[in-house]
Amino acid sequence: MGDKADKVNKKTNGLSHRVLQPDGWPEPRGYANGVAASGRMIFTGGLVGWDAAGKFPSDFVGQVRQVLRNTVEVLKAGGARPEHIVRMTWYVTDMEIYLGSLKDLGAAYQEIMGRAYPAMALVEVARLVEPAAQLEIETTAVVPEF
Repeated sequence: MGDKADKVNKKTNGLSHRVLQPDGWPEPRGYANGVAASGRMIFTGGLVGWDAAGKFPSDFVGQVRQVLRNTVEVLKAGGARPEHIVRMTWYVTDMEIYLGSLKDLGAAYQEIMGRAYPAMALVEVARLVEPAAQLEIETTAVVPEF
């Protein structure tokens, strides 16, 4: 560490961890460039937007809402909350649908996850294992040891 590019920003970005923001970089919107964390780690598998009965909403934003709810439930089972998330990787089957839904996606994200914006990556894939799934999200959380 010690290099200016590795500077730890005191801003938390809604997380219980420190956000890493290199000097001179533009502020990200809806995600963090990096997060420094220490504690008990929790990993989710690639979660999809089905409900407890295995049914998918037909629309993309509905699936996003459900996969975020599913993520919160898995984290809760491990004693974590959205503010403990340090990284999310989103896999979508149609980038154009994602980009065309940003306003509704932002509202759904804030409704379920609050203002916790971890480091994120977004990848378009040809298909997912579940044919009805339009997205899948993997999440890493770190519960601080205070």
